[in-house]
Amino acid sequence: MNNSVLDAHTLTKTYGETHALAGVDLSIARGESVAIMGASGSGKSTLLHVLAGIIVPETGAVTYHPATGAPIELSALGESARSRLRRERFGFVFQQGLLIPELTAVENVALASMINGVKRADAVTHAAAWLAALGLAGMEDRRIGELSGGQAQRVAIARAQATGADLVFADEPTGALDSHTSQEVMDALLWSTTGQGRTLLVVTHDADVAARCSRIIAVRDGMVVSAGVSA
Repeated sequence: MNNSVLDAHTLTKTYGETHALAGVDLSIARGESVAIMGASGSGKSTLLHVLAGIIVPETGAVTYHPATGAPIELSALGESARSRLRRERFGFVFQQGLLIPELTAVENVALASMINGVKRADAVTHAAAWLAALGLAGMEDRRIGELSGGQAQRVAIARAQATGADLVFADEPTGALDSHTSQEVMDALLWSTTGQGRTLLVVTHDADVAARCSRIIAVRDGMVVSAGVSA
């Protein structure tokens, strides 16, 4: 039985003269946490975006293996199909959260489920439960500007999980946080993903964040140069 949740083969992507990806082969096991590290311009964010189906590689393929059903080759899907897959199966946490400031915390989280057709009342109830589980009980009606950076990132984590995401992609989720808050956010991120049997891919420049993951992938000049187990 294939235990992979994602398989990537010979991925390439160029921007002008820059080879952002230069033939990447990679397999991500279901339930593991993987940190992707590399210097600025190494290709790590491009790799995350290709694996998530946000952008399509020029050559190569990314195959997603859902828990049930047939494998799905992301690069063979059209833009709308990839968008639907991301909404329904994947979760995302970015450095700045990309939350909607005009909405409250619970509305930001509930919106992800409502877009997928869940009734508002049910989505809000589910969202409030995730916020409570992540230590934000009583803050449901606060707008994003009324939250600390760490609290806002936990709202983003709750939003990523609200749809039952099989796989969560995080791009520098602690990049704007101090070390103590960074640790708290990683606690929440790991608990809500691998702690629930889900899979986490995180791009980070922080060695302490990477060391919390079960595996570290090092990227340089668009190539994977190591993919060992974290210390």
